[in-house]
Amino acid sequence: MKKETKRKGAILLRRGLLFVIDLLIVCFSFYLGLLLRADGAPDVDVWWPHNLALLYENLPWIAALYMLSFLAGGLYTILWKYAGERDLFRLGVMVAVPTVAVYFVNRLFVHGVLFNSANCIAAVFILLFVGGIRLVWRMFLDHPLGAALRGVTSNDPNRPMLIVGAGEAGAWAINVCKSNKTYGHPVVVADDAPEKLNQTIHGVPVKGTLEDIPELCTRYNIYGIIIAIPTLRGSRLNHVIDLCMSTHCKVQVLSDPQSVGTAGAPAHAFREVNTADFLSRDEVTLDTEKISGYLKDKVVLVTGGGGSIGSELCRQVMRFGPAKLLIFDIYENCAYELQMELQRKYGREAPIEVLIGSIRDKKRLDEVFETYHPQVVFHAAAHKHVPLMEVSPAEAVKNNVMGTKNLLTSASEHGVERLVQLSTDKAVNPTSVMGCTKRLCEMLIQTFARNTEMKCVAVRFGNVLGSHGSVIPLFEAQIKQGGPVTLTDPNIERYFMTIPEAAQLVLQAGALAESGSIYVLDMGEPVKIIDLARQLIRFYGYEPGVNMEIKIVGLRPGEKLYEELMMDEEQDKMRRTEHNKIFVAPPRDIKLDVFYQELQELFHAAEHNDEGVVRQLQKMIPTFTPVRDQLKQKQ
Repeated sequence: MKKETKRKGAILLRRGLLFVIDLLIVCFSFYLGLLLRADGAPDVDVWWPHNLALLYENLPWIAALYMLSFLAGGLYTILWKYAGERDLFRLGVMVAVPTVAVYFVNRLFVHGVLFNSANCIAAVFILLFVGGIRLVWRMFLDHPLGAALRGVTSNDPNRPMLIVGAGEAGAWAINVCKSNKTYGHPVVVADDAPEKLNQTIHGVPVKGTLEDIPELCTRYNIYGIIIAIPTLRGSRLNHVIDLCMSTHCKVQVLSDPQSVGTAGAPAHAFREVNTADFLSRDEVTLDTEKISGYLKDKVVLVTGGGGSIGSELCRQVMRFGPAKLLIFDIYENCAYELQMELQRKYGREAPIEVLIGSIRDKKRLDEVFETYHPQVVFHAAAHKHVPLMEVSPAEAVKNNVMGTKNLLTSASEHGVERLVQLSTDKAVNPTSVMGCTKRLCEMLIQTFARNTEMKCVAVRFGNVLGSHGSVIPLFEAQIKQGGPVTLTDPNIERYFMTIPEAAQLVLQAGALAESGSIYVLDMGEPVKIIDLARQLIRFYGYEPGVNMEIKIVGLRPGEKLYEELMMDEEQDKMRRTEHNKIFVAPPRDIKLDVFYQELQELFHAAEHNDEGVVRQLQKMIPTFTPVRDQLKQKQ
């Protein structure tokens, strides 16, 4: 309490001192204005005494007018250490208002030369001196000499920080902040360990639990929060991020938990929380030797290489030194931008080629394989948007199923060693056309594995955070537009992983390559989309249901409430591979003659773009219930 009273007293003293200085500046500025106006005035020996007396007579109410304007405009509440253009504009308004008032008073009542041009000159000086003294003070505070004279060498007292975590990482974060004042000044720590309560870490007191974060932020007037508990994961981390976001303080986490304990103050020790932190995924450990064994000095083709996942696959592949990377995509813009990005990183002579084409064009695929002889293929090209594919089922079949068959055929005919197909959890017990097409792609992989020397595998995973068409960019766009945030159902859940994590695990699965297998990535626990929406809303500084509406709009065509990663018949046979984040399901028994006959019937229906596409999909995948049948069942 005594410290708080002392702090408030210091603030009042500082503001009072500034008030007196500003008052003197106003008086001195009018004297300077009059002095400059006197230069060149006719009969100056008479003019000067007359107008100087006029100034002394009117200066009290003029100065009072300016000081009232400064008080009303909040001049003494601005933190000038962080002042920007908006604050300078505010100061300009505070000076302009009394200047105009003085001008009109002069015209109506005083009738002196003083208040014409001298008034304007004085206003310029007031603006320069009042603003200038604060900017000079700001520069002084930022200078090491200023910090030393104030007895502050390693922190910025105007940016009080809350450190979450009283362990080794928390202690390291405090030391980093004290070594580099740009990170702010740690004033309090929150930790759940009862034995640490009221203890101090490098002079900073532990004053509450994680649940006390909002109250601590209010009590200590916190500017920013640093979460320094690397072991905090899952729903607990989400809850802590939620608490921090609710305070509207700047929230940061450790940029690299591996750097904890290192000496000095890294340039980028902390980073702001991003959407990937909401998932709190564990870091992926890769067997780089095995991955390098099948990628180094090989020609690698990535279909859909310009897309979100395809582009990340290209970035990861380049780390392993391929002989050539072939980026195959029908959309030239994204592919070109990726090529430029990779050439900036690896040099303009890097072995990267962009090839424009469609997997629906078998002739184009043959040209690519005959010209470049790829040895490894990652197949990421596909139509993925569930509601759109419900409207255009024939296009989904042509691109996803026919395109995959074209690719597999060309690859097997041209001696490709290994082909990895990217699949989706929507292929499990599909309720959508898109899910059905991806399930058929998995079956194609298994049939080609049985009949060719090429190693063919599929890698199945859930939603990828930030990919094109995913829920995160949609929510972010809606929030930036002012809402509402639209949600199909309050109970809907999805599996998520980050784009780099998905790409890395796909490369790892490719190294395992038990031909004909379906690899399933460990997606962790499913995430409730409504919780994700609330976190994103708070992330952008709003409060769900208060100033940002969440609107429930109902499930879209083909959409599930819950996604599954494994089919019932796969559950018992599913086993973990040598990599703890990858499971494998052995190949299923597929009657090849029946499958290919039904596939031809599907392709025939797709070419004619008729409703037979949906019926044929239902015939080939008995668990599939078309949207219109789902609607009839509801009625």
